[in-house]
Amino acid sequence: MKQYLYIFILLFSVSCNALKNNQSTEPELSKFNKLISGKEKFSGFMNYYWDAEKGKIYLEIDKLNEDLIYVSYLSAGLGSNDIGLDRGQIGNSKIIKFEKIGNKIMMFEPNYKFRANSDNAAEKKAVKDAFAHSILHGFEIEASSDWAHLVDATDFFIRDAHGVGQRLKQSKEGSYSLDKDRSVFNIEGSKNFPENSELDFWISFKGEAKGREIYSVSPDADNITVRQHHSFVQLPDDNFQPRKFDPRAGYFGTTYKDYAVPIQEDINQRLINRHRLQKKDPTAKTSEAVEPIIYYIDPGTPEPVRSALVDGAKWWNQAFEAAGYENAFQVKILPEDADPLDIRYNVIQWVHRSSRGWSYGASVTDPRTGEIIKGHVSLGSLRVRQDFLIAEGLLAPYDNAEGSNAMEKMALARLRQLSAHEIGHTLGLAHSYASSTENDASVMDYPHPTIELDEKGNISLKNAYSENIGSWDKYAIRYGYEEIPSETNEQDYLTGILKEANSKGLTFISDRDARATGGAHPYAHLWDNGKDAAVQLNHLLHVRQKAISKFGKNVIQDNRPLAQIQEALIPIYFLHRYQAEATVKLIGGLDYSYKVKGDNLKKMSIVPAEWQIEAATSLANSVKAENLALPEQLLNTLYPRPLGYYDNRELLSGKTGVTFDAIGAAEQGASMVFELVMHPQRLNRLVEYHARDIKYPGIQETLEIFEDILFNQKVSNSYYEAIQLTTQSVFVNHLMKTIQNGNLSALARAQLMSALTEISNRLVKVSGRVSDLKKSHNQMIVTQISIFMDSPKEYNVAPIPSLPPGSPIGSCDY
Repeated sequence: MKQYLYIFILLFSVSCNALKNNQSTEPELSKFNKLISGKEKFSGFMNYYWDAEKGKIYLEIDKLNEDLIYVSYLSAGLGSNDIGLDRGQIGNSKIIKFEKIGNKIMMFEPNYKFRANSDNAAEKKAVKDAFAHSILHGFEIEASSDWAHLVDATDFFIRDAHGVGQRLKQSKEGSYSLDKDRSVFNIEGSKNFPENSELDFWISFKGEAKGREIYSVSPDADNITVRQHHSFVQLPDDNFQPRKFDPRAGYFGTTYKDYAVPIQEDINQRLINRHRLQKKDPTAKTSEAVEPIIYYIDPGTPEPVRSALVDGAKWWNQAFEAAGYENAFQVKILPEDADPLDIRYNVIQWVHRSSRGWSYGASVTDPRTGEIIKGHVSLGSLRVRQDFLIAEGLLAPYDNAEGSNAMEKMALARLRQLSAHEIGHTLGLAHSYASSTENDASVMDYPHPTIELDEKGNISLKNAYSENIGSWDKYAIRYGYEEIPSETNEQDYLTGILKEANSKGLTFISDRDARATGGAHPYAHLWDNGKDAAVQLNHLLHVRQKAISKFGKNVIQDNRPLAQIQEALIPIYFLHRYQAEATVKLIGGLDYSYKVKGDNLKKMSIVPAEWQIEAATSLANSVKAENLALPEQLLNTLYPRPLGYYDNRELLSGKTGVTFDAIGAAEQGASMVFELVMHPQRLNRLVEYHARDIKYPGIQETLEIFEDILFNQKVSNSYYEAIQLTTQSVFVNHLMKTIQNGNLSALARAQLMSALTEISNRLVKVSGRVSDLKKSHNQMIVTQISIFMDSPKEYNVAPIPSLPPGSPIGSCDY
């Protein structure tokens, strides 16, 4: 009897508890259903609901304590290259995790910069607790169900997730704040899919506009509206195989500290960034991929540009074929119903701005493994017009019916290369700036058009740009994507690929080493051509003079103001600017590789003395008066700017008012060269290398080459004399400005001070018959030097003139 009574009591207790639980959950479920009732539901990875009546977004959080990806974008931008807030720009890309704490859902960002890849849970926790984490947002739970929690996420989404206000402030365009009353959910740009949720919002700002750029692109500069986009994405599975980073391979990387590695190993673990790619048949020499890499072209791209972008993108299949894949890289047009910000699509987007500017390839990457989840290329639409403008200036076509076709061919050829280049970044590849000296071995270099003279001495753009993937690109893709045979040592296999590339004379040198400001590598340059930078500079100076000698009305179409000849003139006048940047790096240069202990890459060595002298001579030649002067027949066509065509930043800022400043052009052309030569780090290296071995030229030997051109050479007419005197003044100003630079070493400063003294003494000694212009100029320079020497730090050096924007030539990347 007691046993039956016990069972009865137990069953009664369970029934009561069940009833109690149902009574407690039913109100919650009722509240949940009531909140979502009548609201538009977007079903998918994370369900969300749009309350049109109250302007609220409710997010259904059913994924607690699991990692996922959160990405924000700028889906509609400002259209200004200078401000840098473009349509389609990727913002923050993070791993996040939702955790329920009390009545809140916290959105955590775990810290994957510091890890312990260990089976010891306590060891992992010790590292996790040692470093900061971030709670990105706290959501109050509005209602719960058995499967999810419902939160009002409106404030999370209607915020400046992309940092637009901060960017405008940094750009000195004005002070702006978020205006929530004019910010709202954009239903047309919002979608939901099984593995990703996409939400789009109109975000408005109010403020006081102060900058020129914001006025140029906004209908009301005090009230601006953009669109910001948010993606929640399921993390990929754990089947991706990370691949180790190697500085010689040419890849961007993901780096973290692993505190679980043995003491003798590097705590910094480095992985390359790459897409997931696997062969269907790993044993076959060539195989289709399990899932090919597909890139989609923006359907808003016009023809013939669209076809050029498709053609250039398809070049990458050549590289993947070399890595053993068949049709593994594909290019398609983005479907009309697809969103370019949908993380499922790798996209090549055609971006419009008010002025020419950068193109770039960005990626969404899993920070745990380096796996690229989405490649997103943004190409500036005005670059093709700039290339066309350069071709106009070179070919002077409008007296020649064939010229227009040649110009379009050149511009489209560049777009093919640009498409391939930016996609390369989204495949994980960094810039490869030595490739221009290795027969254009990589599309990841910045290519200057190859300008040739035909058998009749006419300018030809027939071979302006390469038409295929480069030989280095094939080795780079092999390193990142080639499937490594089973039972093969991965490190040995990958090293073997790099050794093979090096045996073919292929090297990888990237960004910092290629920059003219402080860079020292003799082969890694931007926008250059040829193995010998100095020889190519002389060639471009010859081409430039050839083009300028024909310059005039024939560079613009009929019925255009003659003042527009200036637009075509400026890129031709400074045609040699990038080759000058390449050439100057031979001066005080150092040849080196990213050598690893035990490899077969070359050892570093100071650039031979004769190369340095040749480079200085070529640069000095570029500032000769006859090279800086413009012919009289051209000057007579450079009319002042008419109403509706006033000055813009693409033109020279002269000192003669509305007229074209011919001497000012020479001043800026000379200043460009002197600024390169007198970079403090370059001068410091000259001192060091000369001290280590006097066979290498020092500062004195280098400056004497320029002084001989500037002060000793005779000129043939008064126009040339005015230019020569101007370049002398610019040279002295640059000496003074460099002496004041805090990064200049004491020894280098002493030699520049000595150079100023010698110039002053030289001008004092000038005797004989000289023009009044030269006499007064010499007196001014001597006086300036005297005043400067008395108090170098306090002396106000004349402002150094700045050039019109050059890089990007039409566009370059970031």
